[in-house]
Parts: sequence; structure tokens; C-alpha cells
Amino acid sequence: MFKSGFIGIIGRPNVGKSTLLNGIVGERIAITTPKPQTTRNKIMGIRNLDDDKPGQLIFLDTPGIHRATSPLNRAMVEAATGTFGSVDLLMLLVEAGPAPHPDDRFIIESLGESPLPVLLAINKIDLVEKNVLLPLIDALRVLYPFRAIIPLSALKNDGIDRLLGEIWTLLPEGPLYFPEEMMTDRSERFIAAEIIREKITLLTHKEIPYATAVVVDAFKEDEARGLIRIAATIHVAKDSQKGILIGKQGVMLKTIGTKARLEMEKFFATKIFLELFVRVAQDWTHNPRMLEEFGYKDRT
Repeated sequence: MFKSGFIGIIGRPNVGKSTLLNGIVGERIAITTPKPQTTRNKIMGIRNLDDDKPGQLIFLDTPGIHRATSPLNRAMVEAATGTFGSVDLLMLLVEAGPAPHPDDRFIIESLGESPLPVLLAINKIDLVEKNVLLPLIDALRVLYPFRAIIPLSALKNDGIDRLLGEIWTLLPEGPLYFPEEMMTDRSERFIAAEIIREKITLLTHKEIPYATAVVVDAFKEDEARGLIRIAATIHVAKDSQKGILIGKQGVMLKTIGTKARLEMEKFFATKIFLELFVRVAQDWTHNPRMLEEFGYKDRT
């Protein structure tokens, strides 16, 4: 029996959704940082199963659901909640702790009487004692009729096989939607831009990670030299942010470029020639036209 379907991964910011997606797919297709709201777009990851449970599981990693105020954050939350009507199964990911987080309760309430089956995955179990985990499971079970509750550690790949098996049982019979060698629906340009944005998020502080948008202007394979040439523009919201991002004598921008290039060379398995530019797009996070231009759609 071949099963297939779409699974929406939802949860509050920074609970490990992107780390889990990477662990499921077996490749680093979604960027991860310790800072909340790193994921801004839906990212699809595809996992093919064989042996006794053949199937194709298509996961949608979504931005963290939170009480958003700015146009950018509203666009991110809309990208997440918009998943509810386009999948076969919802997987709510929460973080292990002594009690359900208030934002987890907020998301559970937003599910309402969902016609979709909802599976609960409790992440980061490696950080808590068993005597903390069991009361949390009991408390969450009371809040919603989850079809299954799976404790796991996305970072350590612990519990992922059990999770995949449970998902397979909940999905309908279906076709092979995508070629078996395909890992994601996102373009190489998108992956390159996200890698650059990840390095910015890791290397800068305060408002800088949240005020930058990366657009890949050129992505060309140079077969004669055996490399890919990439040119990208980092957009910031203020003049002062441009100076910080470039750094004294260009050191910060050079560091971002070097780390991004090395990461891209691992992902694309070839040499990369990377050029980075910084441009001020005044107050872009509150500008609907720019939000759409940079790939974030705000319909409010």
C-alpha cells in the first residue's frame, strides 16, 4: 500500500521546526539559528519511504505562529496558518518543559475543530528529565484530541523514525507526487539567499537579523571554470544598519560572504564565486510593495 500526502509542521517560533525538517529529509534545506523567527517562508521537504511502509511524505515547514503586530510578522503568520487548508495532516511541534507554553495554548485554540488529523510532536526531550515529560503529555492531551503524541529530539535524530511511521499510518493511499530524487520545491536561488540570511542572523545582533532581506540577483553556472557565480543584494531598513552590516573596512560583510560561500559549496557540491552588495530599502518591513517584492506577502 503506497501512501502519500502533505504534512504541515506548525508551532511557535524557535521550537525546532526547521531542524526537524532537515532531520527528516536528511539534508540541510532549511536554515536554523538560535534566534526566533528565523524561518519566514514555507519550505517543502520531501521524504520517500520504502520497505514495509512505502510512501512519499511531503512536509511544509512554516514560520512560527505568534501574536504578530508588524506587516512582516503578519505575513509570516499568514504563511503558517495558510497551511491549514492545503495539507492532509497537521503536526504541531512543541518544546518539552514543565507545562504547556502559553503560545502553544494559543496555537491549539486556533486549531478549533479542525477537520484534519493533528499529530503532536514534543521536541528537545534530551533537555528534560522523564518525570517532567510525562505530566506535560498529560496536560497537552487534555487540551486537544491529538491523533498521536510523539516525544523526540530533532537535533539528535531521536524519535524521527517513530514519527514517520505514525504519519504514514495517518495518511491516505496516494500517488508519487514528486520524483524520488527531489528533496524540496524551493529553487537554488532561494536556498542561496537563505544561506546568506542565516549567516547574517548568526553574526549580527539586535534588530539587524530582522531588518534584512536577501535577493539573489544572478545565479549562473560557469562550466568552463567549474563553478557557480552568485550575486546577491542584502536589503536593510536604515542607513545605520548598512554601516553595521558592512563593518569597519568591510570586515563584517566579508565574514558573512566567506561563511555563506563555504556553506553553499557544501550544499551545491561545487566551487562558488559569491558577490554581496548592501542596499538601503527604507523601512521595507512596513512597506507592502517591498514585502511582496522580497517574497513576503502581507494581505492585511
